[in-house]
Amino acid sequence: MINFNQLISAETKNFIFIGEAGSGKSEIAVNLAMDLAKNSHKKVYFFDMDMTKSLFRSRDLDEEFEKAGIELHYEEQFMDAPTLVGGVNRLLKDKDSIVIMDVGGDYIGARSIGGFAPRLNSEDTVVYYVLNAMRPWSYDIEHIDETLGQILNVSHINLTQIKLIDNPNSGVTTTADEYLEYSRKMVETVTPYMPIEFSCVNEDLYDAVKQQAELPLVSIHLYLTYEWLNA
Repeated sequence: MINFNQLISAETKNFIFIGEAGSGKSEIAVNLAMDLAKNSHKKVYFFDMDMTKSLFRSRDLDEEFEKAGIELHYEEQFMDAPTLVGGVNRLLKDKDSIVIMDVGGDYIGARSIGGFAPRLNSEDTVVYYVLNAMRPWSYDIEHIDETLGQILNVSHINLTQIKLIDNPNSGVTTTADEYLEYSRKMVETVTPYMPIEFSCVNEDLYDAVKQQAELPLVSIHLYLTYEWLNA
C-alpha cells in the first residue's frame, strides 16, 4: 500500500480533482486533504466547487474539516445557478498554503476554473482526472476521451497537467470482486494511451484485493456516505 505522501513531489502544492459526476473524486479529495493536514506543516485549504448535485458533497464534512485544521471554502447555490468561490488565486500563489479543489459536475463544473488556468498549468499544480469504470462516462475509451476533452476545452487545462486515477466503486456496496473486475477493465482500456498513477480502494477491501491489484493501491476511508450508515 502507498499513501498520498509517497505520490506527491515536494514542489506540488495545488491539487485539482476533476471527472464525471459520481466518479468518487470528492472522496479522494477529502482523503488527500485529511492526509496532508496530518503530515504537512503547511495550512490546507479545501475548495468545494461542485455546482451540479446536492448529494455527497465534500462541504457536508465541515465539522470534520474543522477538527482536522482544514479551512473549507464554498458558496451556497440557488437552484442550478453557477457559483464561484472567492480567494482561489491568492492561495494558489501562496507557497505556504496547500490548495485542494474539488471541481464537480463534468465540463459544466469545470467552467468555473477556466479563469485560473495560468496557475493550474504551473509546475506546482497537479490535476487528477478520476476514472470509474462503474460509471457510464468511463465505460470505454470513446466516452472517456469525449468527457475529458470537454473538460479540458472549458477549463483551459493542458493535457500534460493531467494525471489519471482509477477509482472503481459504486459506494459502500462495492465488493472485492467488483473492484478487481472494473480496475482491470480500466487498465485495459486506458493504459495503451495514458498511464494510470494509482488506484483507490475502500479500506475495508484493501486486504482482499492487494495481492491481485494491477496498479499501486491507495486505501481510502469513506467519509461521504449515507448518514444512516454512520448512526
